[in-house]
Amino acid sequence: NESVSRLKNSRSRWRLVIGHNGILSTPAVSCIIRKIKAIGGIILTASHNPGGPAGDFGIKFNVANGGPSPDTVMDRIYQVSRTLEEYAICPDLHIDLSRLGRQDFDLENKFKPFRVEIVDSVEIYLNMLRGIFDFGAIKSLLTGPEQLKIRIDAMNGVMGPYVRRILCDELGAPANSAVNCVPLEDFGGQYPNPNPTFAVSLMDSMKGGEFGFGAAFDADGDRCMILGQNGFFVNPSDSLAVMAANLSCVPYFRQVGIRGFARSMPTSTALDRVAKAMKVALYETPAGWRFFGNLMDSGRCSFCGEESFGTGSDHIREKDGLWSVLVWLSIIAVRKQGVEEIVRDHWAKLGRNYYCRFDYEGVDPRAAYYLMRDLEAVITDKAFTNQKFAVGSNVYSVEKTDNFEYIDPVDGSVSRNQGLRIIFTDSSRIVFRLSGSGAGVGTTIRIYAESYERDPERHSRETQVTCIHTHTS
Repeated sequence: NESVSRLKNSRSRWRLVIGHNGILSTPAVSCIIRKIKAIGGIILTASHNPGGPAGDFGIKFNVANGGPSPDTVMDRIYQVSRTLEEYAICPDLHIDLSRLGRQDFDLENKFKPFRVEIVDSVEIYLNMLRGIFDFGAIKSLLTGPEQLKIRIDAMNGVMGPYVRRILCDELGAPANSAVNCVPLEDFGGQYPNPNPTFAVSLMDSMKGGEFGFGAAFDADGDRCMILGQNGFFVNPSDSLAVMAANLSCVPYFRQVGIRGFARSMPTSTALDRVAKAMKVALYETPAGWRFFGNLMDSGRCSFCGEESFGTGSDHIREKDGLWSVLVWLSIIAVRKQGVEEIVRDHWAKLGRNYYCRFDYEGVDPRAAYYLMRDLEAVITDKAFTNQKFAVGSNVYSVEKTDNFEYIDPVDGSVSRNQGLRIIFTDSSRIVFRLSGSGAGVGTTIRIYAESYERDPERHSRETQVTCIHTHTS
């Protein structure tokens, strides 16, 4: 309602804010919306949500808090779209996206005068980060006598200009630390998904041992993968837990404190163990970043994340890849340990949650519906509860099964049918979920498997990261 009121009162002073050369990372969009108190923002993105002729284009709307639009707003937009009576187009409107500053247009319609402002989103985003991190400590880490050599792969997405300006120019990392930093329409022929399957060149570079820290970003810069020396892969659920346990290494959190943690339901429960140890509230939400917005706006949550390489905090209302990299560099600077040592220390203290995800893409929607319906009937039957399953030397006893339901503690809204859960007595889990963010046509079924291991002697076993199975029938 507040956004609608502001919209009605602002038609005489419309302003469209666009990033320099049309480039904006998703975290920068959230940052700018909040900074200029915009009514919202439209993001044209190479999202993994299918759209457009080739299924590789998405349109997202972020609301006035800078975060993804909640379902209620999207439903309202859809209803309004069905009753539109007219729209105006400007075929001769030419905007120079390379020229910073304001450009005014006198349009022959209800929105005149119309102002377009091209902004340096990298500088705006950088100024925000300066108030969160100890840039001096990070710069010393990257340039000092015991210099940490880093390798950052922007994967030819929008993060390239941000990486070069912030990590190289501002924080002193050598120019060759950053690769694939030119945003390209086809991402240089690679799929900009930050995981070991697609960031192959980064994985190979890290395995050589020359670099002590590595990271790769997705197309719009809100997700990232973290690697240690010799290609040590940090599972995103582990990354979330390690960052949470070490937030005191970041000045921002020392100043404002930590009010709560949140994770999506499919994400590993490793974060829960950190929350319990730190005596901090933990919220478990459905998949989708929009659910974290209410928690942060109400002061309940300071830090949150998901298993698909997304992490963020209440500094904005989106997940933030470069912010996550700077958190990791802050932890390394304070603890004076490498990535692998930090992760293994964490496992030794709280145990390790072995975790993997299996994606079955392109499944016929009708078949997927019946599969989930029948599976729910099986696991929620009383005969299934208290069963035991032997896997190797481990025995897993079922403690609870359900179809996850979330009641928002802020507005009381209810989200049902968010995924089938089999929870075992040692907190290990199996989760089955339908996803709308898979590639290609059809439905994606995701299966998440998590096994908790307390014994440090068993913390070095191999685990699968992600298996993708494509079904066309």
